[in-house]
Amino acid sequence: MGMTIAEKIFTSHLVDEPFAGTRVLKLDVVMCHEITTPIAIDDLMARGKDRVFDPGKIKAVIDHVTPSKDSKTATQAKILRDWARRHAIPDFFDIGANGVCHALFPEKGYIRPGYTVIMGDSHTCTHGAFGAFAAGVGTTDLEVGILKGVCAFREPKTIRINLNGTLPKGVYAKDVILHVIGTLTVNGATDRVMEFRGPVIDAMTMESRMTLCNMAIEAGGTSGICMPDGVTVDYLWPFIEKEYASREAALAAFKKWWSDDDAVYDRVVDIDVSALEPAVTFGYKPDQVKVIGEIAGTPVDQVYLGSCTNGRLEDLRVAAAILKGKKIAPSVRAILSPATPKIYRDALNEGLIAVFMEAGFCVTNPTCGACLGMSNGVLAEGEVCASTTNRNFMGRMGKGGMVHLMSPATSAATAIEGKIADPRKYL
Repeated sequence: MGMTIAEKIFTSHLVDEPFAGTRVLKLDVVMCHEITTPIAIDDLMARGKDRVFDPGKIKAVIDHVTPSKDSKTATQAKILRDWARRHAIPDFFDIGANGVCHALFPEKGYIRPGYTVIMGDSHTCTHGAFGAFAAGVGTTDLEVGILKGVCAFREPKTIRINLNGTLPKGVYAKDVILHVIGTLTVNGATDRVMEFRGPVIDAMTMESRMTLCNMAIEAGGTSGICMPDGVTVDYLWPFIEKEYASREAALAAFKKWWSDDDAVYDRVVDIDVSALEPAVTFGYKPDQVKVIGEIAGTPVDQVYLGSCTNGRLEDLRVAAAILKGKKIAPSVRAILSPATPKIYRDALNEGLIAVFMEAGFCVTNPTCGACLGMSNGVLAEGEVCASTTNRNFMGRMGKGGMVHLMSPATSAATAIEGKIADPRKYL
């Protein structure tokens, strides 16, 4: 019987099976940020175990509140900073070099097909776009990962999601994943790997694939995952060109991770995207999704463009194309946070930052701050935000605030009109 890509990764990384259904896996990458890791660091120190299993396999960044907004967040940053220096962790990104973790680390070439990756952050599933098994974990698992380089997981079951057809104009990866979550519900993929397949995935950029996998957790998924292909090779080539004789050789090596034709799935979901429309969430759960025609006209106070879901250069280009030569509505404030310094520089060089600023956007440094309601865009009670982030939980971006999730295109159109708007009229 064949295996899924997740089963192949589990088999190749298996260290122990202490009891049926629980697999202890060797880790390739342990990622850390200043919100969840300091708790683990402090506990390890209290236990007399202030060690790391391999400094080269740990990637650390200060990204959630940066620069620090108060003494508490400054202390969290200091704990991570001191720890990274104490253990000579080479891949530590402090203020000025830092970016949103799930955009920065792939951009640096740290994720490869077949890897196992953990982080104390639920959207670690983003990295499955490269054909890796990547999962968010709790503090105890993070501590063990830092100390021993292993992590325990349940034996994986996989839901295969076949995306067929062709994306219509004005419909993007964000719209697709919102539709998928609406179809599965927030519990529909609990303890499952979501394997994205089909011609729609084949045609997507790595940026779009990361957007899909980023929100697997919002359907309850442990990880999202895509088959590594030529698009993956091209993205990674600057980092792997010395390891393979050619791109074709790299692709051949990556294909060993592909799910077998006779692999057994827990469930198969077929979706034809050809008739999809721009999607927007309502309420306080990511599976509460409406098509644009059902929610257009809803007033908003703030528009936010950024995050590990949609703060990449591809996203900025889409939004800027709609905003060029236009102004945001006087009733809204609009914020842009490019996800990494490189994305910021590239957007600056392409003239995109000027487009946003001329339209009336406030452009901030790379940060996660607004997404989790900690800085750089927190909502007041009763305010409504049109956001390209990944969660619309009650109070997510500020106590008493409402968040509508949408694509960069829809957010740009919404900024222009001051109310949720169909981006297709601007394309």
